[in-house]
Amino acid sequence: MAAALGSRAARRMRHLLSALKPGIQIPRAGPAAAFGSSVTSAKAAVNGVHLHYLRTGGGEHAVLLLPGMLGSGETDFGPQIENLNKKLFTVVAWDPRGYGHSRPPDRDFPVDFFERDAKDAIDLMKTLKFKKVSLLGWSDGGITALIAAARYPSYVSKMVIWGANAYVTEQDTEIYQGIRDVSKWSEKTRKPLEALYGFDYFARTCEKWVDGIEQFKHLPDGEEGSLSRPSALVESGKEKGIQPFPVFRATLCHFGRDRCVPITRTGTLERSSELKSVLRAV
Repeated sequence: MAAALGSRAARRMRHLLSALKPGIQIPRAGPAAAFGSSVTSAKAAVNGVHLHYLRTGGGEHAVLLLPGMLGSGETDFGPQIENLNKKLFTVVAWDPRGYGHSRPPDRDFPVDFFERDAKDAIDLMKTLKFKKVSLLGWSDGGITALIAAARYPSYVSKMVIWGANAYVTEQDTEIYQGIRDVSKWSEKTRKPLEALYGFDYFARTCEKWVDGIEQFKHLPDGEEGSLSRPSALVESGKEKGIQPFPVFRATLCHFGRDRCVPITRTGTLERSSELKSVLRAV
């Protein structure tokens, strides 16, 4: 189930652009979700760091939720953690190293940080004794999921991704530079991340993310891989801001058993029911 909701700009990027581009209507970012006793919070030692994750459900089908830029399982996937069928799925929502509660270490962005996240994600699920896993990733988490599925095809069952970059253009970098200073973000967008990180770490990490993602403007040839997993492409042609992703779409639709499912807006928080319908269809 590989799915990509929306344009290459993920929902969080559209939140950021709302403070910079008048006229673009962007839904409010939700605060960190509060969960009931059915959701457990824990850390696991993986590749020299302690990775935080939330876990719920007891189904045979293991699903890993991969958050986007500066996100965490808690902030990005509240509706999925609460509403995915707990009899069918065991749901794990992780915080990549340096994000959320997977600190220390501080987040950094070497040129291979997506590959590092992919290895961390797969090794976390292996540490938790899952034999196979399906991946749900958006924005940076979608990129991580693609790399993980290509590098560990025997371990990944299905995949859904949305809002993931295929490449970085000059126009993209201009937009990224516009969000470098988090003090210019709207309060609606800034508040949940300030609550999670504190202002200093939040601001510093955003600046590092902008520099990190801009590395790929000079690396136009992405990693090639063969995906044999069932896949779906969920997209919208109505988003504004970052460039659309024709190369990414063409690549996804070359993977084999894929679905193209239209959706009017992106968002794990705002459009959770639509995303849930995609999961049932794949």
